[in-house]
Amino acid sequence: MNRKGKLYFRYGTMGSAKTALLLTQAYNFEERGMRYVCLKPIIDTREGRSVIHSRIGIERECRWIHQDTNLYELAQSLFEENMVIIDWFLVDEAQFLTAEQVDQLARVVDDFGSNVVCYGLRTDFQSHLFEGSRRLFEVADTIDEIKSTCNCGRKTIINARIDANGDFVEEGAQVEIGGDDRYIAVCRKCWRNKRIEQSSRDALPFLELNRK
Repeated sequence: MNRKGKLYFRYGTMGSAKTALLLTQAYNFEERGMRYVCLKPIIDTREGRSVIHSRIGIERECRWIHQDTNLYELAQSLFEENMVIIDWFLVDEAQFLTAEQVDQLARVVDDFGSNVVCYGLRTDFQSHLFEGSRRLFEVADTIDEIKSTCNCGRKTIINARIDANGDFVEEGAQVEIGGDDRYIAVCRKCWRNKRIEQSSRDALPFLELNRK
């Protein structure tokens, strides 16, 4: 097959307009008559329906990716359904893919020449790589960072999880779906300083008690 596709990984912190960029790309493909499909892991069900929705208010219908979905077989079935190779697959929240699913997408690129563009987070609230993101860093043809700015002016690095008081949460499950009420993107320095501040504040009652 002469088609030459690529596997792209475009990552950024929360609030960096990743989903808006995906939807803009889908709109451009639609305007140009190009064949595309939007995909999204079903783990993120905040909209309650099979759509990719941006906080700026635009959305597109998508197909759910379940934990056991074989994306290579899904692509094959879509090709048969449409009687043609699909030019582009646009994947939102790609950090929630399994490593095996990323490999399946790579096979779609290599075997059929489709382009696959994955948008997602690099790391979780503890600064550790997600499984899907790790595999994309390992096998993607092209990796692009979507940059955004911390309140201090530095580049955001960390997707900090916060509680009702705005304090950083340091323990818990890796995956917890939420928006601005649960996460804030910050630079590494602000993340470190806030954690030091919280540790010092939490230690004060203990120190006061020991002085008595």
